[in-house]
Amino acid sequence: MSADALRPLAVTLGDPAGIGGEIIAKAWRDAPDVTAGCFVVGDLVHLRRAAAVLQGPGQPSLPIAMIEAPDEVGHVPPRCIPLLQVGPERVAAVPWGRVDPVAGRIAADAVVWAAQAALRGDIAGLVTAPLHKEALAAAGVDFPGHTELLQAEAARHAGVDIARLPVRMMLANDELRTVLVSIHVSLRDAIAAVTREQVLQTLRITHGALSRMLGRPPRIGVAGLNPHAGEGGLFGREELEVIAPAIGAARAEGIQANGPHAPDTVFMRARATAGRPGEFDVVVAMYHDQGLIPVKYLGVEQGVNVTLGLPLVRTSPDHGTAFDLAGTGRADPSSLLQAIRVARELAQAGGPATS
Repeated sequence: MSADALRPLAVTLGDPAGIGGEIIAKAWRDAPDVTAGCFVVGDLVHLRRAAAVLQGPGQPSLPIAMIEAPDEVGHVPPRCIPLLQVGPERVAAVPWGRVDPVAGRIAADAVVWAAQAALRGDIAGLVTAPLHKEALAAAGVDFPGHTELLQAEAARHAGVDIARLPVRMMLANDELRTVLVSIHVSLRDAIAAVTREQVLQTLRITHGALSRMLGRPPRIGVAGLNPHAGEGGLFGREELEVIAPAIGAARAEGIQANGPHAPDTVFMRARATAGRPGEFDVVVAMYHDQGLIPVKYLGVEQGVNVTLGLPLVRTSPDHGTAFDLAGTGRADPSSLLQAIRVARELAQAGGPATS
């Protein structure tokens, strides 16, 4: 077993105006076997408020144990949430379900602390509850989401320019995995990002990460950009001039990449079911919605977001802050629990899912 597997996992609170605190509290209440060896990074006032949402008539509140360092987690009893306070403890909670710069700052500070702890080797990795991109921007954070923020922290730790530490987003469940060439950019910018270098880099990162996760080289199906994968140039030439050459270069390096395939069928071909294994282990999609809609359509309950290319383990639930559910007690912790399981598996496999 790797040394990483013996270290605790940090679960960041996410945006406290959303459902992050509630799904964390439910995870500790309902699945102590999964949350064993984990602790929360965030703010006491907001985690306490989220735990109180679960308190029914005559039921005791879920206890929270303050810790000063990750190595204190083993002394906290089951179904008691270990919390490491980051930043000043707030005296009042932000409103449920609203974009708030204070909430954005709390979420960002937790992620930065956990990323730095993982990079130092103090924790096995981090699982990030959802944050809200507008709240992050309102707090003055110059990154649109977790992936970019973690990439910047890792580059700073390594003392390299951020361009020298490329990362990719993978969304996965039991039936389908997809990795994206571009992430949180406009559709116009996403199309411009489909270059030979970007596609080849994505194939290299996917190959390296999945080889480690699966214990063998992955079979990579590559989606085209245009309808019918361009139909031989009738609907666009990106497949002929960009994507196919990148696949050829990857195959020359020993990467089992195949395509480009029609985007409207490649995900069906890759989907693994009880009666039929998928034709591919993973699909490389050209942009955010092309790749994430198929995975999310299969259900967000078991979906997990994994950041590939980082020198640390990071997973996240396959859903957002769900402001419409915040404070109602109806949020489902299933995806968070699966994200914790996957993070632990990656740590036990020997470390981060890097290229």
